[in-house]
Amino acid sequence: MTTARCGLAVLGILLAISAAPVQAGDAGASMNGPSTFPQQEGAALFQAVCQGCHQASAQGAVGAAAYPALARNIKLASAAYPVYTVLQGRKTMPPLASYLSDAQIAAVVNYVRTHFGNDYADTVSPETVKSARETH
Repeated sequence: MTTARCGLAVLGILLAISAAPVQAGDAGASMNGPSTFPQQEGAALFQAVCQGCHQASAQGAVGAAAYPALARNIKLASAAYPVYTVLQGRKTMPPLASYLSDAQIAAVVNYVRTHFGNDYADTVSPETVKSARETH
């Protein structure tokens, strides 16, 4: 994927976030607001939210900006690292705390940590994400 396509993917995510209808009491609600992505499974969330920049194979991309590889990424050994990265964003990645529920973040983090050549068996729970969200 070219950098331009990745930039368009990020723009698409941000436009989807801003255009999504928000319902009070939404079952996907997080502490900071309702989820705007209907996907609940890790693979579907990765495809909808992450692969636009990180690639379908999670190999990342480099161009006008760098989108790191998630495949065989030793930084994922610490479950806290991807949780905080998804919540707060990092460099060119937008923060997703307001757009994904605790359960969605746990699902996508667990998916990435157990796929793409990663084999980190300890799982992230929605409660772990909630605690990380509350501390930052």
